Amino acid sequence: MAANPEADWVSRFADEVIAEAERRAPGKPIVCASGLSPSGPIHLGNLREVMTPHLVADEIRRRGHEVVHIISWDDYDRYRKVPAGIDESWAQHIGKPLTSVPAPAGSAYPNWAEHFKASMIESLAQLGVEYRGISQTEMYTSGAYTEQVLLAMRERGKIDAVLDRYRTKGRTGSGAPQQGKLDEDEAAAAQEAAEGSGAAAEDDGTGATGYFPYKPYCSVCDRDLTTVVAYDDETTELSYTCQCGHTETVLLSEHRRGKLVWKVDWPMRWAYEGVVFEPSGVDHSSPGSSFQVGGQIVGEVFGGQQPIGPMYAFVGISGMAKMSSSKGGVPTPADALQIMEPPLLRWLYARRRPNQAFKIAFDQEIQRLYDEWDTLGRKVAEGAANAADTAAHSRAVGTAAGPLPVTPHPLPYRTLASIVDITTGDPEQTLRILRDLDPADPVASLDETRPRLDRAQHWITTQVPAEQRTRVLAEPDATLLGKLDDDQRESLRLLLAGLDDHWSLEGLTTLVYGVPKTRLGLPMDVKPTPELKVAQREFFALLYHLLVGRDTGPRLPTLLLAVGPDQVRKLLTP
Repeated sequence: MAANPEADWVSRFADEVIAEAERRAPGKPIVCASGLSPSGPIHLGNLREVMTPHLVADEIRRRGHEVVHIISWDDYDRYRKVPAGIDESWAQHIGKPLTSVPAPAGSAYPNWAEHFKASMIESLAQLGVEYRGISQTEMYTSGAYTEQVLLAMRERGKIDAVLDRYRTKGRTGSGAPQQGKLDEDEAAAAQEAAEGSGAAAEDDGTGATGYFPYKPYCSVCDRDLTTVVAYDDETTELSYTCQCGHTETVLLSEHRRGKLVWKVDWPMRWAYEGVVFEPSGVDHSSPGSSFQVGGQIVGEVFGGQQPIGPMYAFVGISGMAKMSSSKGGVPTPADALQIMEPPLLRWLYARRRPNQAFKIAFDQEIQRLYDEWDTLGRKVAEGAANAADTAAHSRAVGTAAGPLPVTPHPLPYRTLASIVDITTGDPEQTLRILRDLDPADPVASLDETRPRLDRAQHWITTQVPAEQRTRVLAEPDATLLGKLDDDQRESLRLLLAGLDDHWSLEGLTTLVYGVPKTRLGLPMDVKPTPELKVAQREFFALLYHLLVGRDTGPRLPTLLLAVGPDQVRKLLTP
Protein backbone atom coordinates (compact mmCIF):
# COMPACT_ATOMS: atom_id res chain seq x y z
CA MET A 1 0.00 0.00 0.00
CA ALA A 2 1.47 3.32 -1.07
CA ALA A 3 0.92 5.14 2.20
CA ASN A 4 3.21 7.57 3.95
CA PRO A 5 4.41 5.72 7.07
CA GLU A 6 4.65 9.00 8.96
CA ALA A 7 0.99 9.73 8.26
CA ASP A 8 -0.38 6.19 8.30
CA TRP A 9 -0.14 4.57 11.72
CA VAL A 10 -0.97 1.09 10.44
CA SER A 11 1.94 1.05 8.01
CA ARG A 12 4.29 2.35 10.68
CA PHE A 13 3.35 -0.39 13.13
CA ALA A 14 3.51 -3.02 10.40
CA ASP A 15 7.10 -1.94 9.67
CA GLU A 16 8.00 -2.23 13.35
CA VAL A 17 6.30 -5.59 13.83
CA ILE A 18 7.90 -7.15 10.76
CA ALA A 19 11.33 -5.98 11.90
CA GLU A 20 10.75 -7.19 15.47
CA ALA A 21 9.44 -10.57 14.31
CA GLU A 22 12.50 -11.03 12.12
CA ARG A 23 14.72 -10.28 15.10
CA ARG A 24 12.86 -12.64 17.44
CA ALA A 25 11.89 -15.60 15.28
CA PRO A 26 12.97 -15.28 11.65
CA GLY A 27 10.95 -17.37 9.24
CA LYS A 28 8.08 -18.06 11.63
CA PRO A 29 4.53 -16.72 11.30
CA ILE A 30 4.14 -13.30 12.90
CA VAL A 31 1.74 -13.39 15.85
CA CYS A 32 -0.54 -10.44 16.67
CA ALA A 33 -2.90 -10.82 19.61
CA SER A 34 -6.08 -9.58 21.25
CA GLY A 35 -7.89 -10.62 24.40
CA LEU A 36 -11.61 -10.38 25.07
CA SER A 37 -13.55 -11.26 28.19
CA PRO A 38 -17.14 -12.44 27.54
CA SER A 39 -18.18 -11.34 31.03
CA GLY A 40 -20.98 -9.30 29.50
CA PRO A 41 -21.75 -7.48 26.25
CA ILE A 42 -18.50 -7.00 24.33
CA HIS A 43 -18.83 -3.33 23.48
CA LEU A 44 -17.41 -0.91 20.93
CA GLY A 45 -14.58 0.05 23.25
CA ASN A 46 -13.50 -3.60 23.39
CA LEU A 47 -13.60 -3.67 19.58
CA ARG A 48 -10.52 -1.44 19.52
CA GLU A 49 -8.65 -4.28 21.26
CA VAL A 50 -9.41 -6.33 18.13
CA MET A 51 -9.32 -3.77 15.33
CA THR A 52 -5.87 -2.39 16.19
CA PRO A 53 -4.02 -5.73 15.76
CA HIS A 54 -6.37 -6.75 12.95
CA LEU A 55 -5.46 -3.73 10.85
CA VAL A 56 -1.75 -4.23 11.49
CA ALA A 57 -1.93 -7.97 10.82
CA ASP A 58 -3.89 -7.35 7.64
CA GLU A 59 -1.27 -4.87 6.41
CA ILE A 60 1.45 -7.42 7.13
CA ARG A 61 -0.56 -10.02 5.22
CA ARG A 62 -1.00 -7.64 2.27
CA ARG A 63 2.78 -7.42 2.10
CA GLY A 64 3.04 -11.17 1.64
CA HIS A 65 4.15 -12.19 5.14
CA GLU A 66 2.65 -15.11 7.03
CA VAL A 67 0.79 -13.70 10.01
CA VAL A 68 -1.81 -14.92 12.49
CA HIS A 69 -4.10 -12.78 14.60
CA ILE A 70 -5.14 -14.66 17.72
CA ILE A 71 -8.06 -13.65 19.90
CA SER A 72 -7.90 -15.16 23.36
CA TRP A 73 -11.37 -15.55 24.78
CA ASP A 74 -10.92 -15.06 28.52
CA ASP A 75 -13.83 -17.37 29.19
CA TYR A 76 -12.08 -19.04 32.13
CA ASP A 77 -12.12 -15.78 34.10
CA ARG A 78 -14.29 -15.66 37.20
CA TYR A 79 -17.86 -14.37 37.02
CA ARG A 80 -17.58 -11.17 39.05
CA LYS A 81 -21.01 -9.62 39.39
CA VAL A 82 -24.56 -9.67 38.08
CA PRO A 83 -24.96 -7.10 35.28
CA ALA A 84 -27.94 -4.80 34.99
CA GLY A 85 -30.96 -6.52 33.52
CA ILE A 86 -30.05 -10.01 34.81
CA ASP A 87 -32.00 -11.72 37.59
CA GLU A 88 -30.27 -11.38 40.96
CA SER A 89 -30.42 -15.16 41.36
CA TRP A 90 -27.31 -15.26 39.13
CA ALA A 91 -25.38 -13.96 42.17
CA GLN A 92 -25.07 -17.59 43.30
CA HIS A 93 -22.65 -18.12 40.41
CA ILE A 94 -20.20 -15.36 41.37
CA GLY A 95 -16.72 -16.84 41.48
CA LYS A 96 -17.34 -19.56 38.90
CA PRO A 97 -15.64 -19.67 35.49
CA LEU A 98 -17.68 -17.83 32.89
CA THR A 99 -18.14 -21.10 31.00
CA SER A 100 -19.72 -22.66 34.10
CA VAL A 101 -22.32 -19.91 34.56
CA PRO A 102 -25.74 -20.49 32.96
CA ALA A 103 -26.52 -18.22 30.03
CA PRO A 104 -29.06 -15.42 30.58
CA ALA A 105 -32.67 -16.59 30.60
CA GLY A 106 -33.99 -17.41 27.14
CA SER A 107 -30.55 -17.76 25.56
CA ALA A 108 -29.91 -20.53 23.04
CA TYR A 109 -26.30 -20.87 24.18
CA PRO A 110 -24.95 -23.40 26.70
CA ASN A 111 -23.31 -20.92 29.08
CA TRP A 112 -22.67 -17.30 29.92
CA ALA A 113 -19.44 -17.01 27.94
CA GLU A 114 -20.79 -18.56 24.76
CA HIS A 115 -23.85 -16.31 24.92
CA PHE A 116 -21.76 -13.11 24.87
CA LYS A 117 -19.13 -14.47 22.47
CA ALA A 118 -21.75 -15.28 19.82
CA SER A 119 -22.68 -11.70 18.94
CA MET A 120 -19.04 -10.65 18.71
CA ILE A 121 -18.14 -13.61 16.51
CA GLU A 122 -20.91 -12.66 14.07
CA SER A 123 -19.85 -9.00 14.09
CA LEU A 124 -16.22 -9.89 13.39
CA ALA A 125 -17.33 -11.96 10.41
CA GLN A 126 -19.25 -8.98 9.01
CA LEU A 127 -16.23 -6.75 9.59
CA GLY A 128 -13.93 -9.10 7.70
CA VAL A 129 -11.69 -9.79 10.71
CA GLU A 130 -9.66 -12.95 10.14
CA TYR A 131 -8.45 -14.52 13.39
CA ARG A 132 -7.83 -17.73 15.32
CA GLY A 133 -9.91 -17.92 18.48
CA ILE A 134 -8.45 -19.51 21.60
CA SER A 135 -10.73 -20.51 24.48
CA GLN A 136 -8.85 -20.20 27.76
CA THR A 137 -11.28 -22.69 29.28
CA GLU A 138 -10.21 -25.26 26.71
CA MET A 139 -6.53 -24.46 27.15
CA TYR A 140 -6.57 -24.82 30.94
CA THR A 141 -8.94 -27.78 31.22
CA SER A 142 -7.14 -29.72 28.47
CA GLY A 143 -3.82 -29.42 30.27
CA ALA A 144 -2.22 -27.37 27.50
CA TYR A 145 -0.76 -24.98 30.08
CA THR A 146 0.23 -27.57 32.69
CA GLU A 147 3.98 -27.14 32.21
CA GLN A 148 3.62 -23.37 32.36
CA VAL A 149 1.56 -23.61 35.56
CA LEU A 150 4.14 -25.89 37.20
CA LEU A 151 6.93 -23.54 36.13
CA ALA A 152 5.12 -20.54 37.61
CA MET A 153 4.65 -22.37 40.89
CA ARG A 154 8.33 -23.35 41.01
CA GLU A 155 9.31 -19.76 40.33
CA ARG A 156 6.72 -18.24 42.66
CA GLY A 157 9.41 -16.60 44.77
CA LYS A 158 10.78 -14.82 41.71
CA ILE A 159 7.29 -13.74 40.64
CA ASP A 160 6.53 -12.49 44.13
CA ALA A 161 9.73 -10.44 44.07
CA VAL A 162 8.76 -8.84 40.76
CA LEU A 163 5.31 -7.98 42.06
CA ASP A 164 6.77 -6.63 45.28
CA ARG A 165 8.67 -3.99 43.34
CA TYR A 166 5.33 -2.37 42.56
CA ARG A 167 3.40 -3.04 45.75
CA THR A 168 2.84 0.12 47.74
CA LYS A 169 0.64 0.90 50.68
CA GLY A 170 -2.95 1.22 49.60
CA ARG A 171 -2.49 -0.65 46.31
CA THR A 172 -4.27 -3.95 45.86
CA GLY A 173 -2.26 -5.02 42.81
CA SER A 174 -5.35 -4.85 40.61
CA GLY A 175 -3.60 -2.76 37.98
CA ALA A 176 -5.88 0.24 38.38
CA PRO A 177 -4.49 3.33 36.68
CA GLN A 178 -3.12 6.23 38.69
CA GLN A 179 -6.15 8.47 38.69
CA GLY A 180 -4.16 11.70 38.79
CA LYS A 181 -2.79 11.03 35.32
CA LEU A 182 -6.20 10.72 33.72
CA ASP A 183 -9.04 13.17 33.41
CA GLU A 184 -12.25 12.38 35.26
CA ASP A 185 -13.97 10.66 32.33
CA GLU A 186 -10.88 8.64 31.44
CA ALA A 187 -10.39 7.53 35.03
CA ALA A 188 -13.99 6.35 35.27
CA ALA A 189 -13.72 4.62 31.94
CA ALA A 190 -10.47 2.92 32.94
CA GLN A 191 -12.06 1.57 36.10
CA GLU A 192 -15.08 0.32 34.16
CA ALA A 193 -12.92 -1.24 31.45
CA ALA A 194 -10.90 -3.07 34.07
CA GLU A 195 -14.06 -4.61 35.51
CA GLY A 196 -14.62 -6.44 32.24
CA SER A 197 -11.10 -7.75 31.85
CA GLY A 198 -8.81 -10.23 33.49
CA ALA A 199 -7.03 -7.32 35.16
CA ALA A 200 -9.97 -6.45 37.33
CA ALA A 201 -10.34 -6.85 41.05
CA GLU A 202 -8.22 -9.97 41.07
CA ASP A 203 -5.59 -10.56 43.73
CA ASP A 204 -2.09 -11.22 42.51
CA GLY A 205 -1.71 -14.46 44.45
CA THR A 206 -0.65 -13.01 47.78
CA GLY A 207 -2.20 -14.66 50.84
CA ALA A 208 -1.69 -15.29 54.51
CA THR A 209 -0.17 -18.70 53.74
CA GLY A 210 2.38 -17.34 51.28
CA TYR A 211 2.52 -16.40 47.63
CA PHE A 212 0.94 -18.76 45.10
CA PRO A 213 0.25 -17.62 41.51
CA TYR A 214 -2.29 -20.41 40.90
CA LYS A 215 -5.97 -20.17 41.86
CA PRO A 216 -7.98 -23.41 41.91
CA TYR A 217 -11.69 -23.57 41.32
CA CYS A 218 -13.31 -25.56 44.13
CA SER A 219 -14.25 -29.10 43.10
CA VAL A 220 -17.44 -28.87 45.17
CA CYS A 221 -18.88 -25.37 44.58
CA ASP A 222 -16.89 -24.63 41.38
CA ARG A 223 -15.99 -21.16 42.65
CA ASP A 224 -12.59 -19.55 43.12
CA LEU A 225 -13.23 -18.60 46.74
CA THR A 226 -10.22 -20.75 47.53
CA THR A 227 -6.93 -20.28 49.36
CA VAL A 228 -3.85 -22.37 48.60
CA VAL A 229 -2.41 -23.43 51.95
CA ALA A 230 0.46 -25.68 50.86
CA TYR A 231 2.38 -26.77 47.79
CA ASP A 232 5.16 -29.31 47.25
CA ASP A 233 7.37 -28.61 44.24
CA GLU A 234 8.60 -32.19 43.93
CA THR A 235 5.30 -34.06 44.17
CA THR A 236 3.17 -31.12 42.88
CA GLU A 237 0.75 -31.77 45.76
CA LEU A 238 -1.38 -28.66 46.29
CA SER A 239 -3.73 -28.21 49.22
CA TYR A 240 -6.47 -25.62 49.31
CA THR A 241 -9.46 -24.61 51.37
CA CYS A 242 -12.65 -23.00 50.10
CA GLN A 243 -15.05 -20.60 51.74
CA CYS A 244 -17.75 -23.19 51.15
CA GLY A 245 -15.99 -25.38 53.73
CA HIS A 246 -14.37 -27.84 51.34
CA THR A 247 -10.72 -28.79 51.81
CA GLU A 248 -8.77 -30.79 49.26
CA THR A 249 -5.30 -31.89 48.18
CA VAL A 250 -4.67 -32.42 44.47
CA LEU A 251 -1.75 -33.14 42.18
CA LEU A 252 -1.21 -29.92 40.27
CA SER A 253 0.44 -31.90 37.48
CA GLU A 254 -2.97 -33.48 36.91
CA HIS A 255 -5.31 -30.74 38.14
CA ARG A 256 -7.39 -29.05 35.44
CA ARG A 257 -9.78 -26.80 37.40
CA GLY A 258 -7.86 -23.64 38.05
CA LYS A 259 -5.79 -20.92 36.41
CA LEU A 260 -2.86 -18.63 36.93
CA VAL A 261 -3.69 -15.22 38.40
CA TRP A 262 -4.03 -12.60 35.70
CA LYS A 263 -0.68 -10.85 36.16
CA VAL A 264 1.05 -14.18 35.59
CA ASP A 265 -1.43 -15.64 33.12
CA TRP A 266 -0.99 -12.84 30.56
CA PRO A 267 2.83 -12.99 30.28
CA MET A 268 2.65 -16.77 30.25
CA ARG A 269 0.49 -16.55 27.13
CA TRP A 270 2.84 -14.07 25.47
CA ALA A 271 5.63 -16.63 25.77
CA TYR A 272 3.43 -19.63 24.92
CA GLU A 273 2.03 -18.06 21.73
CA GLY A 274 5.12 -16.08 20.76
CA VAL A 275 3.15 -12.83 20.57
CA VAL A 276 4.99 -10.01 18.81
CA PHE A 277 2.28 -7.35 18.73
CA GLU A 278 -0.54 -6.69 21.18
CA PRO A 279 -2.06 -3.34 22.16
CA SER A 280 -3.20 -2.54 25.68
CA GLY A 281 -5.78 -0.19 27.10
CA VAL A 282 -5.23 2.74 29.45
CA ASP A 283 -6.17 0.47 32.36
CA HIS A 284 -2.98 -1.52 31.71
CA SER A 285 -0.64 1.43 31.30
CA SER A 286 0.21 2.58 34.83
CA PRO A 287 3.13 1.44 37.01
CA GLY A 288 2.24 -1.88 38.62
CA SER A 289 -0.36 -2.70 35.98
CA SER A 290 -0.65 -6.09 34.33
CA PHE A 291 1.21 -4.98 31.20
CA GLN A 292 4.08 -3.37 33.13
CA VAL A 293 4.53 -6.28 35.53
CA GLY A 294 4.02 -8.83 32.77
CA GLY A 295 6.88 -7.32 30.81
CA GLN A 296 9.26 -8.45 33.56
CA ILE A 297 7.62 -11.77 34.41
CA VAL A 298 7.56 -12.94 30.78
CA GLY A 299 11.35 -12.79 30.55
CA GLU A 300 12.42 -13.62 34.08
CA VAL A 301 10.06 -16.58 34.46
CA PHE A 302 8.85 -17.81 31.09
CA GLY A 303 11.84 -16.97 28.91
CA GLY A 304 9.76 -14.95 26.47
CA GLN A 305 9.51 -11.33 25.43
CA GLN A 306 6.86 -8.70 25.95
CA PRO A 307 4.92 -7.78 22.80
CA ILE A 308 5.36 -4.38 21.26
CA GLY A 309 2.21 -2.38 20.78
CA PRO A 310 0.51 0.91 21.60
CA MET A 311 -1.66 1.95 24.46
CA TYR A 312 -5.09 2.62 22.99
CA ALA A 313 -7.55 5.28 24.07
CA PHE A 314 -11.19 4.75 24.89
CA VAL A 315 -14.07 4.84 22.46
CA GLY A 316 -17.21 6.75 23.33
CA ILE A 317 -20.71 7.12 21.94
CA SER A 318 -22.20 10.44 20.85
CA GLY A 319 -24.47 11.62 23.62
CA MET A 320 -23.59 8.79 26.01
CA ALA A 321 -21.16 8.26 28.88
CA LYS A 322 -18.08 6.09 28.53
CA MET A 323 -18.88 2.47 27.82
CA SER A 324 -18.61 -0.37 30.29
CA SER A 325 -19.33 -4.04 29.71
CA SER A 326 -20.28 -4.33 33.36
CA LYS A 327 -23.40 -2.22 32.81
CA GLY A 328 -26.48 -2.92 30.78
CA GLY A 329 -27.35 -1.15 27.56
CA VAL A 330 -23.84 -0.40 26.31
CA PRO A 331 -23.68 -0.44 22.49
CA THR A 332 -21.92 -3.41 20.95
CA PRO A 333 -20.46 -3.90 17.47
CA ALA A 334 -23.69 -5.70 16.58
CA ASP A 335 -25.66 -2.60 17.59
CA ALA A 336 -23.42 -0.37 15.46
CA LEU A 337 -23.69 -2.71 12.47
CA GLN A 338 -27.46 -2.35 12.56
CA ILE A 339 -27.17 1.35 11.75
CA MET A 340 -23.96 1.51 9.70
CA GLU A 341 -22.29 -0.59 7.05
CA PRO A 342 -19.15 -2.58 7.99
CA PRO A 343 -16.73 -0.43 5.92
CA LEU A 344 -17.84 2.72 7.75
CA LEU A 345 -17.35 1.11 11.17
CA ARG A 346 -13.91 -0.19 10.10
CA TRP A 347 -13.01 3.31 8.93
CA LEU A 348 -13.70 4.83 12.33
CA TYR A 349 -11.00 2.61 13.85
CA ALA A 350 -8.61 2.83 10.90
CA ARG A 351 -8.49 6.61 10.54
CA ARG A 352 -7.53 7.40 14.15
CA ARG A 353 -4.23 6.46 15.76
CA PRO A 354 -4.77 4.06 18.67
CA ASN A 355 -3.90 6.71 21.26
CA GLN A 356 -6.58 9.05 19.88
CA ALA A 357 -9.97 8.80 21.54
CA PHE A 358 -13.02 9.08 19.30
CA LYS A 359 -16.78 8.70 19.43
CA ILE A 360 -19.16 6.55 17.44
CA ALA A 361 -22.38 8.29 16.46
CA PHE A 362 -25.75 6.80 17.33
CA ASP A 363 -27.43 10.20 17.21
CA GLN A 364 -27.96 12.72 14.39
CA GLU A 365 -24.19 12.95 13.97
CA ILE A 366 -24.29 9.69 12.00
CA GLN A 367 -25.70 11.59 9.03
CA ARG A 368 -22.74 13.97 8.96
CA LEU A 369 -20.40 11.01 9.42
CA TYR A 370 -21.86 9.27 6.37
CA ASP A 371 -21.56 12.50 4.35
CA GLU A 372 -17.88 12.62 5.30
CA TRP A 373 -17.42 8.96 4.35
CA ASP A 374 -19.08 9.42 0.95
CA THR A 375 -17.02 12.53 0.26
CA LEU A 376 -13.85 10.60 1.06
CA GLY A 377 -14.91 7.83 -1.32
CA ARG A 378 -15.31 10.35 -4.15
CA LYS A 379 -11.95 11.95 -3.39
CA VAL A 380 -10.22 8.57 -3.39
CA ALA A 381 -11.86 7.66 -6.72
CA GLU A 382 -10.66 10.95 -8.19
CA GLY A 383 -7.17 10.59 -6.76
CA ALA A 384 -7.66 13.76 -4.74
CA ALA A 385 -7.34 12.29 -1.20
CA ASN A 386 -4.08 12.48 0.73
CA ALA A 387 -2.02 9.34 1.41
CA ALA A 388 -3.22 8.75 4.97
CA ASP A 389 -6.90 9.17 4.08
CA THR A 390 -6.48 6.92 1.04
CA ALA A 391 -4.84 4.25 3.19
CA ALA A 392 -7.60 4.42 5.84
CA HIS A 393 -10.25 4.16 3.12
CA SER A 394 -8.54 1.15 1.56
CA ARG A 395 -8.35 -0.61 4.94
CA ALA A 396 -12.02 0.15 5.54
CA VAL A 397 -13.45 -1.17 2.28
CA GLY A 398 -11.52 -4.42 2.20
CA THR A 399 -8.85 -6.71 3.61
CA ALA A 400 -6.02 -8.78 2.15
CA ALA A 401 -8.69 -11.39 1.39
CA GLY A 402 -10.65 -9.00 -0.82
CA PRO A 403 -13.27 -6.24 -0.74
CA LEU A 404 -16.16 -6.18 1.72
CA PRO A 405 -19.73 -6.14 0.36
CA VAL A 406 -20.99 -2.66 -0.53
CA THR A 407 -24.31 -1.04 -1.39
CA PRO A 408 -24.61 -1.15 -5.22
CA HIS A 409 -26.38 2.23 -5.48
CA PRO A 410 -25.25 4.22 -2.44
CA LEU A 411 -27.51 7.20 -1.85
CA PRO A 412 -26.83 9.76 0.90
CA TYR A 413 -27.63 8.26 4.31
CA ARG A 414 -29.48 11.38 5.44
CA THR A 415 -31.68 11.19 2.33
CA LEU A 416 -32.53 7.54 2.95
CA ALA A 417 -33.20 8.27 6.62
CA SER A 418 -35.57 11.11 5.73
CA ILE A 419 -37.44 8.96 3.22
CA VAL A 420 -37.98 5.98 5.54
CA ASP A 421 -38.90 8.40 8.31
CA ILE A 422 -41.64 9.97 6.21
CA THR A 423 -42.90 6.74 4.64
CA THR A 424 -42.51 4.76 7.88
CA GLY A 425 -40.60 2.26 5.78
CA ASP A 426 -43.40 1.43 3.34
CA PRO A 427 -41.53 -0.31 0.48
CA GLU A 428 -43.77 0.88 -2.38
CA GLN A 429 -43.70 4.49 -1.24
CA THR A 430 -39.96 4.30 -0.58
CA LEU A 431 -39.24 2.93 -4.05
CA ARG A 432 -41.44 5.61 -5.65
CA ILE A 433 -39.43 8.35 -3.98
CA LEU A 434 -36.07 6.74 -4.70
CA ARG A 435 -36.95 6.52 -8.40
CA ASP A 436 -37.72 10.25 -8.46
CA LEU A 437 -34.47 11.31 -6.77
CA ASP A 438 -32.41 11.29 -9.95
CA PRO A 439 -34.29 10.62 -13.21
CA ALA A 440 -30.95 10.33 -15.04
CA ASP A 441 -29.88 7.44 -12.78
CA PRO A 442 -33.08 6.00 -11.33
CA VAL A 443 -33.20 3.30 -8.65
CA ALA A 444 -34.74 0.17 -10.15
CA SER A 445 -35.27 -1.79 -6.92
CA LEU A 446 -34.80 -1.37 -3.20
CA ASP A 447 -32.13 -4.08 -3.27
CA GLU A 448 -29.85 -1.67 -5.12
CA THR A 449 -29.86 0.59 -2.06
CA ARG A 450 -29.27 -2.17 0.49
CA PRO A 451 -27.77 -2.65 3.00
CA ARG A 452 -27.49 1.12 3.49
CA LEU A 453 -31.25 1.58 3.23
CA ASP A 454 -31.85 -1.02 5.94
CA ARG A 455 -29.26 0.61 8.19
CA ALA A 456 -30.91 4.01 7.81
CA GLN A 457 -34.33 2.54 8.50
CA HIS A 458 -33.08 0.81 11.65
CA TRP A 459 -31.51 4.05 12.83
CA ILE A 460 -34.75 5.96 12.35
CA THR A 461 -36.88 3.37 14.12
CA THR A 462 -34.54 2.73 17.08
CA GLN A 463 -32.48 5.88 17.65
CA VAL A 464 -34.72 8.81 16.73
CA PRO A 465 -37.21 9.74 19.49
CA ALA A 466 -40.88 9.63 18.54
CA GLU A 467 -41.24 13.38 19.03
CA GLN A 468 -38.52 13.95 16.43
CA ARG A 469 -40.07 11.69 13.81
CA THR A 470 -41.69 13.30 10.77
CA ARG A 471 -45.46 13.08 10.39
CA VAL A 472 -46.90 14.62 7.22
CA LEU A 473 -50.24 16.33 7.74
CA ALA A 474 -53.19 14.46 6.32
CA GLU A 475 -55.30 17.60 5.79
CA PRO A 476 -54.42 21.23 4.99
CA ASP A 477 -53.93 23.62 7.91
CA ALA A 478 -56.91 25.82 7.01
CA THR A 479 -56.22 28.27 9.83
CA LEU A 480 -52.66 28.95 8.75
CA LEU A 481 -53.59 29.08 5.06
CA GLY A 482 -56.27 31.62 5.87
CA LYS A 483 -53.72 33.93 7.53
CA LEU A 484 -51.24 34.05 4.64
CA ASP A 485 -50.27 37.45 3.32
CA ASP A 486 -49.93 38.24 -0.38
CA ASP A 487 -46.18 37.60 -0.44
CA GLN A 488 -46.58 34.17 1.13
CA ARG A 489 -49.39 33.25 -1.25
CA GLU A 490 -47.31 34.25 -4.26
CA SER A 491 -44.33 32.25 -2.98
CA LEU A 492 -46.50 29.13 -2.67
CA ARG A 493 -47.95 29.75 -6.14
CA LEU A 494 -44.46 29.90 -7.67
CA LEU A 495 -43.45 26.70 -5.91
CA LEU A 496 -46.54 24.77 -7.02
CA ALA A 497 -46.24 26.09 -10.57
CA GLY A 498 -42.71 24.74 -10.83
CA LEU A 499 -43.27 21.28 -9.32
CA ASP A 500 -43.74 19.36 -12.57
CA ASP A 501 -40.66 20.84 -14.24
CA HIS A 502 -38.45 20.36 -11.17
CA TRP A 503 -39.59 16.96 -9.88
CA SER A 504 -36.20 15.48 -8.87
CA LEU A 505 -33.97 15.98 -5.88
CA GLU A 506 -31.72 18.39 -7.76
CA GLY A 507 -34.64 20.17 -9.42
CA LEU A 508 -36.59 20.67 -6.22
CA THR A 509 -33.45 21.93 -4.48
CA THR A 510 -33.15 24.59 -7.17
CA LEU A 511 -36.85 25.38 -6.90
CA VAL A 512 -37.18 25.80 -3.12
CA TYR A 513 -34.05 27.94 -2.92
CA GLY A 514 -35.05 29.82 -6.06
CA VAL A 515 -38.54 31.00 -5.07
CA PRO A 516 -37.25 33.58 -2.52
CA LYS A 517 -34.69 34.75 -5.11
CA THR A 518 -37.49 35.33 -7.63
CA ARG A 519 -39.60 37.19 -5.07
CA LEU A 520 -36.63 39.50 -4.38
CA GLY A 521 -35.98 40.00 -8.09
CA LEU A 522 -32.60 38.24 -7.92
CA PRO A 523 -31.04 35.93 -10.53
CA MET A 524 -30.91 32.20 -9.75
CA ASP A 525 -27.10 32.13 -9.59
CA VAL A 526 -26.82 34.99 -7.10
CA LYS A 527 -24.61 34.43 -4.06
CA PRO A 528 -26.48 34.39 -0.74
CA THR A 529 -26.93 37.76 0.93
CA PRO A 530 -28.15 38.39 4.49
CA GLU A 531 -31.52 39.56 3.12
CA LEU A 532 -31.84 36.47 0.91
CA LYS A 533 -30.95 34.11 3.75
CA VAL A 534 -33.67 35.64 5.94
CA ALA A 535 -36.23 35.30 3.14
CA GLN A 536 -35.26 31.66 2.52
CA ARG A 537 -35.48 30.76 6.22
CA GLU A 538 -38.94 32.32 6.46
CA PHE A 539 -40.13 30.50 3.33
CA PHE A 540 -38.74 27.17 4.52
CA ALA A 541 -40.39 27.57 7.93
CA LEU A 542 -43.73 28.25 6.22
CA LEU A 543 -43.41 25.10 4.12
CA TYR A 544 -42.54 22.98 7.16
CA HIS A 545 -45.54 24.28 9.10
CA LEU A 546 -47.88 23.54 6.21
CA LEU A 547 -46.43 20.10 5.48
CA VAL A 548 -45.51 18.65 8.91
CA GLY A 549 -46.87 21.12 11.45
CA ARG A 550 -43.41 22.15 12.74
CA ASP A 551 -40.90 24.83 11.83
CA THR A 552 -38.18 22.30 10.97
CA GLY A 553 -37.94 18.85 9.44
CA PRO A 554 -36.06 16.80 6.85
CA ARG A 555 -34.45 18.62 3.95
CA LEU A 556 -37.27 20.17 1.97
CA PRO A 557 -36.45 18.68 -1.46
CA THR A 558 -36.47 15.18 0.07
CA LEU A 559 -39.62 15.96 2.03
CA LEU A 560 -41.45 17.20 -1.08
CA LEU A 561 -40.47 14.08 -3.03
CA ALA A 562 -41.66 11.91 -0.18
CA VAL A 563 -44.99 13.68 0.20
CA GLY A 564 -45.71 13.43 -3.53
CA PRO A 565 -46.97 16.14 -5.92
CA ASP A 566 -50.69 15.59 -5.31
CA GLN A 567 -50.45 15.84 -1.52
CA VAL A 568 -48.05 18.78 -1.78
CA ARG A 569 -50.60 20.67 -3.87
CA LYS A 570 -53.36 19.72 -1.43
CA LEU A 571 -51.43 20.96 1.61
CA LEU A 572 -49.95 24.11 0.04
CA THR A 573 -52.89 25.50 -1.94
CA PRO A 574 -54.52 28.46 -0.13
